[in-house]
Amino acid sequence: MNYDLSWMLDSALELPEAQHAILVSADGLLMARSKDVGRDHADTVAAAMSGMQSLSRTVADFCHGGASANRPQWRQTLVEFDHGWVFLISAGEGAYLAVSASPDVDMAEITFRMQQLVGQLGKALTSPPRERADIQS
Repeated sequence: MNYDLSWMLDSALELPEAQHAILVSADGLLMARSKDVGRDHADTVAAAMSGMQSLSRTVADFCHGGASANRPQWRQTLVEFDHGWVFLISAGEGAYLAVSASPDVDMAEITFRMQQLVGQLGKALTSPPRERADIQS
């Protein structure tokens, strides 16, 4: 994918107290980042978010009460730190959206905003880039 989705991530940060956003592939590669996240830092966080998502899926049975044929679906991972939160959700097939926020963020609002963004990203990720038509005079 050669087109830039970073501008879409910046829209998730219009919410007060939201700080940074990255789009991550399932294998931990950075797909896009908001403007205030440096490339090296975003690459490191992308790899960590992929691992965090994998760990979250692994412990699904802990929430469900044991292994079964109807394993619970992973929806979101939320991690709290002294200075804020990290939200991680699915952004479609093989992609994850991570957003960081301060401790005072409206958690329901940021989750809602992330879901809206995922809908927009899904359209962008599944639509092939437009090809340039050669114009002959």
